[in-house]
Amino acid sequence: MAFPLPEPMRLALDAAARAGEAGEVPVGAVVRRGGEVVAVVANRMRELGDPTAHAEMEAIRAALARLGTGRLDGCDLWVTLEPCAMCAGAIAHARIDRLYYGAADEKGGAVAHGPRFFAQPTCHHRPEVYGGIGEAEAAGLLRRFFATRRA
Repeated sequence: MAFPLPEPMRLALDAAARAGEAGEVPVGAVVRRGGEVVAVVANRMRELGDPTAHAEMEAIRAALARLGTGRLDGCDLWVTLEPCAMCAGAIAHARIDRLYYGAADEKGGAVAHGPRFFAQPTCHHRPEVYGGIGEAEAAGLLRRFFATRRA
């Protein structure tokens, strides 16, 4: 029996799908504090011509602006793909409490793969991490997106 996805992951997956339709790599992210959704964004690298405009970075920026603060204490980040090293660093610096992600990224991920950023002794803040939430749908979006690019 399949269980419904938590609302923040559903919102992140919907944002990822829209990004894919717009030609961006389909990754979406949501910042939530308590029961309130603070930001819903997706990758914008092509749109902005900015290699740092990953969904996680855009979500952190949007949430900081909306909350008028320099850190995201008490916030959770939901993202459809395991964060890379750049995004993991930003998550730590933003002091996000919990990270929930969908698909693992064996090649570019830095949480469960690669440098395992949060396990490093130089990492000063480690969020609680929960992977594999909505993994099949998130991975499917990415596979379909890249299959059309390679065809």
